[in-house]
Amino acid sequence: MGELVDKIKGNLNEAAGKIKQESNNPETRDEGAAQELKGKGQQLAGKVKGALGDDV
Repeated sequence: MGELVDKIKGNLNEAAGKIKQESNNPETRDEGAAQELKGKGQQLAGKVKGALGDDV
């Protein structure tokens, strides 16, 4: 179950990050880039959990 939760959170963070990167405010764009990267990391964690099992 942790795999699915991580993947969903990752997708949501990536989407929010991409939206923030469209802002005219440089700080918001930077925050969006960081949030998108966080989302990619969460998705990777979900894939690893899926490959190794949720016991990780």
